[in-house]
Amino acid sequence: MTTRILKIAGLATATAVALGTAAHAQDMKIGAIVPMTGDLQAYGETSLNGIRLAEKEINAAGGSIEVVVGDTQTAPQAGVDAAQKLVSVEQVSGLVGALSSGVTIPIAQSVSAVVGVPQISGASTSPVITDLEDNDFLFRTVPSDAGQGVALAQVTKEREIDTVAIMYVNNDYGKGLADSFQAAFEAMGGTVTQSVGFEKNQSSYRGELQNAAEDDAGHLVLIAYPESGQTILRQALEGGTFSQFIFTDGLKAPELVEALGAEYLNGTFGTTAKSLESEGSKHFAEAWAAEYGAESDKPYHDTAYDAVYLLALAALAADSTDPAAVRDALRDVANPPGETVNPGEFAKAMELIAAGTDIDYEGAAGSQNFNSNGDVAGTFELWEIQDGKFVSVKVFEPDVM
Repeated sequence: MTTRILKIAGLATATAVALGTAAHAQDMKIGAIVPMTGDLQAYGETSLNGIRLAEKEINAAGGSIEVVVGDTQTAPQAGVDAAQKLVSVEQVSGLVGALSSGVTIPIAQSVSAVVGVPQISGASTSPVITDLEDNDFLFRTVPSDAGQGVALAQVTKEREIDTVAIMYVNNDYGKGLADSFQAAFEAMGGTVTQSVGFEKNQSSYRGELQNAAEDDAGHLVLIAYPESGQTILRQALEGGTFSQFIFTDGLKAPELVEALGAEYLNGTFGTTAKSLESEGSKHFAEAWAAEYGAESDKPYHDTAYDAVYLLALAALAADSTDPAAVRDALRDVANPPGETVNPGEFAKAMELIAAGTDIDYEGAAGSQNFNSNGDVAGTFELWEIQDGKFVSVKVFEPDVM
């Protein structure tokens, strides 16, 4: 499945020539490894739309972009196969994705870190990624669940909920977030009665629900993806094991409300990584609405957009599409010092780089300042389902534990 999205030609434009820089044309392919099928399909579609929006803006500014899309199927082996094809056959200079940490990590270990191609995930939040042996080729534009676990525990306690059970998808994302939440919640005086892992794509979760319901927790913290999450929620409601739920980012999906009914999910709350309002976030929201008609309720379309911009800007700064050179320039364009470049300002970045001026990209999803592990800091959104709609309550930085 191939979509023409990212082909950067013209690392020097007419503006650059006017500034005395020799004309230099480059072609760049970027591989988008997103779940177009499987448990995270709904998120894959919006992430790809974010990538396409970045493509449109970059092309309008003088770039000519081609992105080759690989379907991870929300499965580790399929993800590795897709990434391998993008690297070996399409010879991409960078990868955007994957979404699930359980797919991103195998790709990093088997492909990007081995071949030496930079990979930027806009959705993989597992704390495992921070210290992963990836030869510094894996980055992410979304904060770690080490922060989201604290954020979710904080807002849960603020609502005077003292006892919960946890069910989590049994992969790096689910286990990492469950452990982070439990540690923070118990440090705040809360009690976790049960923490139960489950496998994706099962027809029945009644056994796991019965285990989680022991000791009458009342609220279920569900760390899942939409497809399996819908089955779990339906069976919890039908069996009477739980009727009050707390979600994480993987379940911020309108499809759940449509399938189960607002009357069963109204009052449910959760957290998702989200930036504070900025010039970049305002531009992205306006550009998204102009392109797609309305803001998306799902997360990680802005972080995917930022990943494309960062790879494109790194190629400009490196004056090369060689994968290692692009990797080496990522922190140069993402981190201070440098003149601020916002989303939608690719032409400005070209002029600055051609003039030898350092840049600092301030993203749609916040400041994308990569630390030594390729991680970024971040803030989180508390949202609640009200009258069947996902309503933002606040965006905040969690307390330091």
